[in-house]
Amino acid sequence: MLVNKERSSSQYQDGDNMSHSEKEALKQLPEASSWPKFCVTGEYYHMELIDYIDGLFIDVPSIPDYWITARLNTKLQGHASIWYTEMKEIHGRTNWPLWKSQIIQTYSNGTPIWKRIVPFENDKYSVDKDPYEWCLRQSKRLDAIDPQINIPMGNHKPLTQIPGELEHAVKCRCNINCTLDYISNTLQDVRKRTNIGKYSPYKSSGFKEEQPSREEFKDKNRERMEEMIEKKNSCRNCGSTDHYANK
Repeated sequence: MLVNKERSSSQYQDGDNMSHSEKEALKQLPEASSWPKFCVTGEYYHMELIDYIDGLFIDVPSIPDYWITARLNTKLQGHASIWYTEMKEIHGRTNWPLWKSQIIQTYSNGTPIWKRIVPFENDKYSVDKDPYEWCLRQSKRLDAIDPQINIPMGNHKPLTQIPGELEHAVKCRCNINCTLDYISNTLQDVRKRTNIGKYSPYKSSGFKEEQPSREEFKDKNRERMEEMIEKKNSCRNCGSTDHYANK
């Protein structure tokens, strides 16, 4: 975790009243500009901000709760900022567990959830996609769809988006409780070392045979008819139209 060595307790009004442990915790907090932001656009990756903040409490257990919640007004942007202001008027100054619960309840249900379900189902794995980026993208969508999803189900669902033989090959090499990183490494290894899934059924070649126009079709048909008539009226021995071959 990055440490801001230049930040001092004088930045806060109650700096003189902070305990030694709080001052040390303040020094360990990363710059606010490096925190992930959430606005109600795209696929609603609200769990990225939640997981980041939960991680701060694990890395620096002595962080006062209000130091975190005070930054939400800059990390929730756009329509999420409007929602935050309305919720703050209702609940007032409250702790992080309540804010976490409200964010999940609002953005993991109803219409927002379809902004992740549809992209997840449409994003089939194909050989032109990087295994690491694809696994991470699908995992983030699942985490946002169902924050309580367990590891086996979180591993199973992305694997169903991999075409037949390749899916089977990866499943045979992975434990259902393995990490996402292990799955992406296995997928990469199978793809490089074998021919399994080399030609993905989800990948289109992009080739489309050009169809002749109606007039072109008529011209070609007319030419074929003329050739047939000419051949019928010519000598079958020499091909000349001046005479017929004797039977």
